Amino acid sequence: MDAELKAFLQRAEMLMARLEPLLPALRSPVNWEQSVAARWHREGQGGYLQPLEVTLDLGLDDLIGIDRQRELLSSNTRQFVSGLPANHVLLWGARGTGKSSLIRALLAEHASAGLRLIEIERDHLADLPKVVELLAGQAHCFIVFCDDLSFEAGEGDYRVLKSVLDGSLERAPENVLLYATSNRRHLVPERQSDNENWQMIDGELHPNEAVEDKIALSDRFGLWLSFYPFSQEHYLDVVRHWIDSLAAQAGLDWQWSETLEKEAVRWATARGNRNGRCAYQFARQWVGVHLLSN
Repeated sequence: MDAELKAFLQRAEMLMARLEPLLPALRSPVNWEQSVAARWHREGQGGYLQPLEVTLDLGLDDLIGIDRQRELLSSNTRQFVSGLPANHVLLWGARGTGKSSLIRALLAEHASAGLRLIEIERDHLADLPKVVELLAGQAHCFIVFCDDLSFEAGEGDYRVLKSVLDGSLERAPENVLLYATSNRRHLVPERQSDNENWQMIDGELHPNEAVEDKIALSDRFGLWLSFYPFSQEHYLDVVRHWIDSLAAQAGLDWQWSETLEKEAVRWATARGNRNGRCAYQFARQWVGVHLLSN
């Protein structure tokens, strides 16, 4: 019997050794007193929240020329962290105009008041109910942030998003809001064919149901904020701000000049885009070159 038991235990150990690599690792819960942000990772049939090391160095004052959007989103976030009614938010519009940066700046502004940020990839939105379940009942306020949110025709994940936002018995709890950025106002592509199958029934027009289904998704967001391409004046204002900020950190003396302005304009022209990201990249390049030459 001892020999049989020993053989059985050896086989069990060999089996466990083969199975352990296939099992998900044990994950410790996020300590929200130490971490202000986390990212959702899918693993097997479930997933986990991974704490992120983030720098809270971007302030609301660093975002130039989007005063109305900044004030509306800041007010909504203040309501949220104060335990007052607040809305899910869709930030849509031109790329590089400050949508994601505004959310990062709000985290820096309100982290001390209990605000926490959860990043979730667009491809993992089917896991959104699991994420919300983990956050429900926590003492902190959580913004679930999905960057560059959009859906292609035929994808069904947006229906999960609709249910969590509003319209089902299991919608998000009071300590969870969804902030999403997108280049599309309605998040899904709208094609001419969507409107080709209109019918006349008893004198009433009934549009294709697909159109209503698509528009209903963006309607779940209570607050829409629009971001538009920068004018040249706006772009140059942002360039001046970032050069001034980076130069001050490095102790570099500088002056705005016509030559510098032309360099900044050429930089944007070469990239075919005037936006905040482009302005920041030019400022880093310009300050770095001058520091290197000194």
